[in-house]
Amino acid sequence: MDGAPNMNARTRRAGFVRITVLWIAGAVFLFPLFWMISTSLKPTDQIMSAPPIWLPSPIRWRNYLEAIRAFPFVRYFLNSTVLAGLKVTGTLFTAAMAGYAFAKLSWCGRDRAFYVTVATMFIPGQVLLVPMYMLFSRIGWINTYLPLIVPAFLGGGAFGVFMMRQFMVSLPDELLESARIDGAPEMVIFLRIVAPMCVPVFVTLGMFTFIFSWNDFIGPLLYVLDTDKWVLPLGLRAFQQQYSTQWNLLMAASTLTSLPLVLLYFYQQEKLSRGFSVQVGIK
Repeated sequence: MDGAPNMNARTRRAGFVRITVLWIAGAVFLFPLFWMISTSLKPTDQIMSAPPIWLPSPIRWRNYLEAIRAFPFVRYFLNSTVLAGLKVTGTLFTAAMAGYAFAKLSWCGRDRAFYVTVATMFIPGQVLLVPMYMLFSRIGWINTYLPLIVPAFLGGGAFGVFMMRQFMVSLPDELLESARIDGAPEMVIFLRIVAPMCVPVFVTLGMFTFIFSWNDFIGPLLYVLDTDKWVLPLGLRAFQQQYSTQWNLLMAASTLTSLPLVLLYFYQQEKLSRGFSVQVGIK
């Protein structure tokens, strides 16, 4: 009888400690975001003030308009959106088909091929930069988006295939077998049965792919030469070189660049959490 109150007290203390640690960790991770937004709204004379001014007064919303006008933000935003959208589409479709083949189809050498695919994730991306550039240069794809888009339609990378396969392994085989007995082709089974059940992992992989594409700097820097084809990371770099002393405008442009990622996360937070909860142990 006496142990129950003590157990409840320890449980409450442990819960309080966990919540406190989470709040502190959240504050630490959110502080750079807060400082970026705060600086983007400051007049010039408040940026380097000591002690620092946490909340700008007056709030200068005009910084955002000046940042947009200072470089072709709208053009770069559209370029990034189109590029990221195509990469997400190609990665989700082809990685899902490859994952389905590894998880639910029986063929000779399937497991070995999957292990080889997973092993390619251990190859540093920097090692492939030179041979890939030479390949794309010989086929005339330099100064186009093709080197950035086409690989997404060829499996989308080993990580996407691995993630899709591990999710699809947990799907019941009986459901697919009943569809095969009824005469359904594999593509119909994939599109009408498997794909709707994979929405959480689609959202998770789609967000990973979108974030990587949206923030990708090296790929567009290597393959895109014309400034009118640049994406936001390249535009921000050029903006920084030209307006390095105007931190409020630079932070305003950075805030606008980060805004789609923040909105996307909050919009798909529930499905993203479900996707993260999937067990991904190799079976």
